[in-house]
Amino acid sequence: MGSAAACLCAGSPALAATAPNLGTAETFVVLGGSTVTNTGSSVLVGDLGVWPGLAIVGFPPGIVYGTTHAGDAAAQQAQSDLVTAYDNAAGQMCDTDLTGQDLGGLTLVPGTYCFSSSAQLTGTLTLDAQGDPNAVWIFQVGSTLTTASSAVVDVINGGSACNVFWQIGTSATLGTGTAFAGNILALSSITSNTSVSLSGQLLARNAAVTLDTITAVLCDAEAPPVSVLEIPTLSGSAMILLMSVLALSGFAAIRRWGM
Repeated sequence: MGSAAACLCAGSPALAATAPNLGTAETFVVLGGSTVTNTGSSVLVGDLGVWPGLAIVGFPPGIVYGTTHAGDAAAQQAQSDLVTAYDNAAGQMCDTDLTGQDLGGLTLVPGTYCFSSSAQLTGTLTLDAQGDPNAVWIFQVGSTLTTASSAVVDVINGGSACNVFWQIGTSATLGTGTAFAGNILALSSITSNTSVSLSGQLLARNAAVTLDTITAVLCDAEAPPVSVLEIPTLSGSAMILLMSVLALSGFAAIRRWGM
């Protein structure tokens, strides 16, 4: 098994993976089909939406640095564009069949990798761009994608999480503490357990996206603004009163020490 993993490579340039066009879905860090539900202090950098469902629950306490689209025309168009992107990813020719292998411990160059059924990630998956900033990886998963706790997807040597696409035949589940890179395009649901960090997107076509204290940032987005403590402001009369109290307190202290 180790020798097979060592020689994994992309197909010829004519068969190289190409990035699906996400259209208007490109601005969504999370897009659900039925509902989006959050627990805890999640932070999303990018747009949040759902369609044809209407319910987005858990914001607050979750924070969205972007626009929220609950069942509106923008979310509808994003879902339509997601279908197109999903079909494009699913239709690309498979370079290497990884069915039955755990992704953990592998180092993969750009290309299209396929699983006839489920895919599992335990440990670290390394995606080596080999110096090509336009390198693309597509993972075609027949049924479910599951990551173990503390799993990692690491894009190295000039690659971008923007160009990693996970086309999932049913549902994806990210385990606790997973550090994930890439855009998940799932036919059904996506579940992100506690303390997941994501550079990419969670896009579910027909079912729910469930989040629990996730930090999810569009791969090309700026970092969220640093929180600034709010300092209460006082009216003019309140400020005069405060200054008078401070002055009297100071005068009393001087008299006390002078005695």
